[in-house]
Amino acid sequence: MYAELRRIAARYMRRERSRSVEATDLVHEAYVRMAQDRPMAFKNRDHFVAIAAIAMRRLLVERARRRHAVKRGGHQVRVTLDDGLLNDEGVRNGVDLMTLDQALDRLAALDAVQARIVELRFFGGLSIEETADALSLSPATIKRHWALAKAWLFRELEVGWS
Repeated sequence: MYAELRRIAARYMRRERSRSVEATDLVHEAYVRMAQDRPMAFKNRDHFVAIAAIAMRRLLVERARRRHAVKRGGHQVRVTLDDGLLNDEGVRNGVDLMTLDQALDRLAALDAVQARIVELRFFGGLSIEETADALSLSPATIKRHWALAKAWLFRELEVGWS
């Protein structure tokens, strides 16, 4: 599992313009954070990876917020909201990580399942089938929700992806 978590962290790092942390450090910080939180029972391997990916996302958002604080005046961190990234293809259009995080919070208020699917697919790098297993839904339902969530985020963020 460590290798898979490292792969997810490395994907995050490729998207981040300023290298605030190394992939290995991100995995370790996420693990420490998960260990400090209340004990969790994971349904399966995919569920563990999904939770770890979410922890890594939150760590990166916290780092970005600190870096971009008005008193520090840093540059924006940009990531692509693109299915191609799930297959490690090149970055084309970007979106600010903090803006995406805020949009996901708004999406979660409207539809928690769709927000969770975005977290698992985009941030966790899980496939449709792995996401379906982690959420105990059918792959067809995941595909429908994923398409709706991407359309909603597209409108919300006003960026295009291929």
